[in-house]
Amino acid sequence: MDYDHRELNRNMSIFATDPQVGSGLPMWLPSGAAIRHELECLARELAHADGCVSVYSPVLGKRSLYARSGHLSKFSEDMFPAMQLGDDDLMLRPANCPHHALIFAAENRSYRDLPIRLNELASMFRAERSGVVSGLNRVRQINLDDTHVFCRPDQVLGEVRQALRSALRAQQILGLPVDYVRLSKRDDSGQWLGSASQWADGEGDLRAAVAPVAEEHGIGVVEVAGEAAFYGPKLDIQSRTARGNEETIATVQLDFTQPERFDLKYKGQDGHFHRPVMIHRGTVGSMERVTAHLLEHYRGRLPFWLAPTQITLLPVDTEQDASVRTVADDAIASGLRVRIDHGGSLGSRIREARARRDHLIGVVGPNEDEANTVHITDVVAGVRLHIERSELLTLMHDAHRARWRAPNWPSSESNSIELIGSTE
Repeated sequence: MDYDHRELNRNMSIFATDPQVGSGLPMWLPSGAAIRHELECLARELAHADGCVSVYSPVLGKRSLYARSGHLSKFSEDMFPAMQLGDDDLMLRPANCPHHALIFAAENRSYRDLPIRLNELASMFRAERSGVVSGLNRVRQINLDDTHVFCRPDQVLGEVRQALRSALRAQQILGLPVDYVRLSKRDDSGQWLGSASQWADGEGDLRAAVAPVAEEHGIGVVEVAGEAAFYGPKLDIQSRTARGNEETIATVQLDFTQPERFDLKYKGQDGHFHRPVMIHRGTVGSMERVTAHLLEHYRGRLPFWLAPTQITLLPVDTEQDASVRTVADDAIASGLRVRIDHGGSLGSRIREARARRDHLIGVVGPNEDEANTVHITDVVAGVRLHIERSELLTLMHDAHRARWRAPNWPSSESNSIELIGSTE
């Protein structure tokens, strides 16, 4: 299956696993780290644009912290066992929200301060059974673009809509399709925290918030009972993967339970203390899951800005080594990811670059060296052309900065362009 990210990984070297580390604990190799770095930069930019502030918090917490948050009673089967250290029972966190609740509580808050949006690219841990972990889709350490908003009740609709628009913007930039938004509600199982009236109000708020955003983007809304988080209802952005599986790629969740459990409060305009509403929001999502989704959606041929190797440069023989090195140095100085391949025949080097899904293949032979050009093959755009080195660097820089699928190659009138088909 050429669209299984685990198979693509054989040639692309995105991640590695080792039994000495353990199942469900992939190690990001340089190519995978390049993808993840770009995703993290996108997540930070979108969070900053929405007025989020960055925080950092430890991956451990006392057992009592998760008892207070409700995770221990509702989520214990998915948590790693406690570690005894002196008088403390420490646990790897299953979620970031308890730490963020305590960060909010660390200072006195006024109604004028709200909303407060705390963002962290944070690691959390799930005790997945070894039989269900798989590639990057099901892992035991999840690295999540995670934001928690603390706001007044009158700010909830605006914050939910902002979070939804940001998440949909992220999927648009990534080029991932969105099928619909799911309003995930509780059912009658009794596993949920909070009162019936809180749930009814929360589901009503999400229903009112999602309607105009869904209409703007031309996507449907489906209500499903039993899919809520244990602490509140949520909106899940749903997408179908290349393998036909439906996955949640971003969420916006209401939480009226943890503000009560952690006694969070702010001083209102009336001089009295009030309880904030907590909103959990993800924009880009889990680094592992979105990387797997991207690899399978694009069959490994990622957009230029995400490609682990944006250009592979191939000198025809050693006489072009110096020219290739100059082009590579200029590209690296511009923040681009470059590979130079000297070994083997030109044909074998081209085949290897294609197998790795390197975005551009640039060949420099005697003619290109003399003319100060590079012969470029862009499989994603489906073109071949000769282009001056300075123009090539400018186009690559622009494509990277603007997060384009491929560089904006000049028209065939100004350059000799051969169409090769984007699936070559």
